[in-house]
Amino acid sequence: MTSAPRLRDAEPRDGEAIAAIYNDAVAHTTAIWNDATVDAADRVAWMTARQSAGHPVIVAVDADDEAIGYATYGPWRPHDGYRHTVEHSVYVRDDQRGRGLGRSLMEALIGRARSARIHVLIAGVDAGNTGSIALHERLGFVQVGTASQVGTKFGRWLDLTFLQLTLDAGEPTPR
Repeated sequence: MTSAPRLRDAEPRDGEAIAAIYNDAVAHTTAIWNDATVDAADRVAWMTARQSAGHPVIVAVDADDEAIGYATYGPWRPHDGYRHTVEHSVYVRDDQRGRGLGRSLMEALIGRARSARIHVLIAGVDAGNTGSIALHERLGFVQVGTASQVGTKFGRWLDLTFLQLTLDAGEPTPR
């Protein structure tokens, strides 16, 4: 990519493009371990819920301001003790992969997490997705384990590799 992509907060008008990116990942990759596709209304409701909870949804946009990638984070686990840890997702439209969009989105998401005083970002990545694992490692994430055969898609068992990035060494803030 010759220049940094333009990033912005996602808006309801991005629902259709985000749904298309999501659905492509569902249909053709093991990046999302879901079988069902979604529509724009589903993604707008998802985005609204994320943003209302204080979690970012960031989009990379092309020259026409159409979303060509997105990144977000949300709760890692539902219990209070995990409140300083989030799990993130980043997806790029198939024709835009390999151009640095994933890295740009991740760097923006890491910045948002730091600003929000998140302590740890967690990535759960299909163990066979060596490109995503390498991207995370270049950004400072470390592998912390792999759970074998915990998912299935396309008629095969999938292993899930966990990576984490610790953002600060501070003490936890009280509730």
